[in-house]
Amino acid sequence: MSIKPGERLPDVTFMTMTAEGPAPVTTADLTAGKTVALFAVPGAFTPTCSAKHLPGFVQKAGELKAKGIDTIACTSVNDVFVMDAWGKDQGAGSDVVMLADGNGDFAEAVGLTMDGSKFGMGKRAQRFAMIIRDGVVEHVFVEEPGDFKVSSADYLLEKL
Repeated sequence: MSIKPGERLPDVTFMTMTAEGPAPVTTADLTAGKTVALFAVPGAFTPTCSAKHLPGFVQKAGELKAKGIDTIACTSVNDVFVMDAWGKDQGAGSDVVMLADGNGDFAEAVGLTMDGSKFGMGKRAQRFAMIIRDGVVEHVFVEEPGDFKVSSADYLLEKL
C-alpha cells in the first residue's frame, strides 16, 4: 500500500554527496520545517529521467521556489556516486538535492516500488512526485507505467 496525503514520511536514510564525501540524510533532516518537492525516477541516466524528468526540475527550480518550495530533491534506487555524477551531468547544482536510495529502502517504505528485472534493473522506485510539508505528505502523484505527466515539475507547479 502506497503512502497517502496526510501521512508522515517514514524514517529512512538516504545518502548524498558532500564536499567531504558521501553523507547520510534522513527524511526528517530533509523535511523538518520545510516544504519539499521530492520526485523519484526509476534510474539515473535512463532516457526519460535524463531527457525530461530531472531537467524539468532543474529548469523550473526558481518557479517552484517562488511558489513556496524550500527544497527540491530527486531520489532513485542508485548509489550515491551515480546520483552525484548524474546531478553534475544534468547541471542540478544546488537547485536539486540528489538523494541515493541505494537499497530501495525509501521506495519500499512509501510503497512505491516497481520490478525492473525485465530490463536488468531489479527493484526500483516507480516514477512519482510528492509535496511534503514538515514531514507530512500533502500531495502524491504516481505515474502509470510508461507515463510521464503527473510527476513533472510543470504538473507540480499547477498544484501549488
